Order: sequence, then C-alpha cells, then structure tokens
Amino acid sequence: MSPHPVAAVRERHTWILFEDWCAAHEQSALPATPQLLAQFLYAHPAATATQQRRIAVIGAVHRRHDLAAPGCSDTVRAAVDSARSARIDELAVRLAVVIAQLPAAGWPAALFARRDALILTLAATGLPYSQLAALRVCDVAVDPVVDALHVETVDGTRASTPAALIDAGVSPAMVYRRWIEVLGFSDRYLNTRILAELMTRGDGTELAGYDTRISPAERRPLLTPIDRWGHTPLTATALSARAIADIAAVHLRGGASVHRLPDKQVRSAAAEHSDEATIGEPLGSAYHQRGIDARKNAHTTLTEALSILDDVEDRADRLVADLLRLVETAPTVD
Repeated sequence: MSPHPVAAVRERHTWILFEDWCAAHEQSALPATPQLLAQFLYAHPAATATQQRRIAVIGAVHRRHDLAAPGCSDTVRAAVDSARSARIDELAVRLAVVIAQLPAAGWPAALFARRDALILTLAATGLPYSQLAALRVCDVAVDPVVDALHVETVDGTRASTPAALIDAGVSPAMVYRRWIEVLGFSDRYLNTRILAELMTRGDGTELAGYDTRISPAERRPLLTPIDRWGHTPLTATALSARAIADIAAVHLRGGASVHRLPDKQVRSAAAEHSDEATIGEPLGSAYHQRGIDARKNAHTTLTEALSILDDVEDRADRLVADLLRLVETAPTVD
C-alpha cells in the first residue's frame, strides 16, 4: 500500500476533503486546474487563513508529484472572481423573475412588494445578509447612466448590482426609487391609513415625487420591518439579517405571503355564529374539545376590539387629512 501523499494529519484532512469533493464532481484531484481549485474554495467558504492553508496543502501535493501547483494567487483569484460572477449572474436572473411577479398595486401587498423588491435587488450584489441589514440610505447610490445601485457597507466593502438584472428586465434604480418614495411619504404623513388609501386605488405611480423628501445622505436604516397591517416602526428600525434571509429564501422558493388584511366582517360573522359552552354543563367525553372551542371563541370575540379601534382610527385619519389640507392651502402672511 502506497503512503498517503500527505503525512500530517491536519493537512491530510484538507487533502481528503478536496479529493472527495473532486470525486463527487467527477473531476481529477491530481492534477487539478486553477479553475477547479477555485470552485472548491468557493464551495467551501472559510476564513482567509483556512483558505490559504488549503491552497498550500493542495499545492504541496502537486509539487511532490512533479506537477504544477494550481494555487498561483493571481490565477486562483481570477478563477474565484469568475466563478463568483457566474453564480451572481445566475442568481440575478432568478431574482429578476421573482421581482417581476411582485404586485404593483393593492394594500398592503404593494407596500411589501416595494420593500421586498429592493431586498432581492440588493441580494443580487452577493453581499451577505448581515451587511444588507446594516445598510443605511447613505450607503446606496444610484447610477443613472448604467442603471445600477452602488453599495458601500459600513466596513468599506463595495458592491454593485449586476447587469444581469437589467438584461432580465429589472431596473435597480426604479426598484430603489419606489421604496424611497414610501420612506418619503411616511416622513410627510405619519399616518399609515393615508398611505393605505392611496395604494389601494393606485396604479404604482401614486407616490411619485416623494422620494425627493429623502436626502441621499440620510443615515437612517434603509430596510425596515412591516407588520401585517402595513405599519412601519415609528422610530427608524433596521430589518434583521435573519428576517432578510427568510424573506429572500421564501421568495426564491415561490412561497411568499399574499399579504391580505384580515377581514373584519369575517371576524364578526365567526363571533356571531360560534358555539358557546354552557355554564354548569357536566363533564363528558367532549370535555377537552369544548375547552378548545371555548378558547377559540374567546379569541375571536376579543378581535372585535380591533374593529372598534379601526373605526376610531378611520375618523382620526379623516380629521388629520382635513387638517393637513387646511395647512397646505392656508395663505401665507408676509
């Protein structure tokens, strides 16, 4: 039995990992091309020191067999960049298909669509979700010449949206502007109900011009949470990296939520026709089921409070809207 080409246990583990990966992809580990080594490194992300050790081990094995080491830094770097670019372009095409299918109108579906479209567009840059979550408005710049978004993260990492998005029919600049319109409108009108009325009957252009209310130098979080009612936080709050990852994954799987508001009339009807357990009824075989039903009925009945609050909010919204109209139309006095 011939000795293993790598003597040290730690180095042997690296070589076996490389051999197994090559065998799984029906490729020769000895000799290996720089492109194959680059694909291996890309498929096994790790710290820089770990990747350098892997390149050194694989190169040493090649030299022991009088073969050229595939780990020339320039060659591998170019191959890694090429492989990464190809993967990003492939991802961009998939993301573009999802973005094109997002709703342009309706409430709150169109609101979620504007934010999620930007999440998917930024994901096409290849930046990790942790860096996307930390993005501020000032970290993203629109390139009107080539229709791209240029991103510079807090730690100085730079990335741009790939041309593959444009080739697939998605305009990164438009996607960015549509979300900034939401932020600008929310700055002008703090009440979500006004936004809901506009987007319910709008065609996607109802917020045009409100993007100018947001300065490109704003340091507020770019991506924010949205609750089921379409409300965003009163104070600027960043969407978490986990939430961004979940949103992107769900969209890519084709299982994104439709985002419909709960129907108040359905809740009312459910409350009126619910079966109530009789007080003092003796215990029987259906005891546990009656307890479950009673809890369901209590939950449904309590949701009626939402309807009352909605009516109160409607009236308050109308008063706020009337007041804003009066302020905007009032003559100025010099």
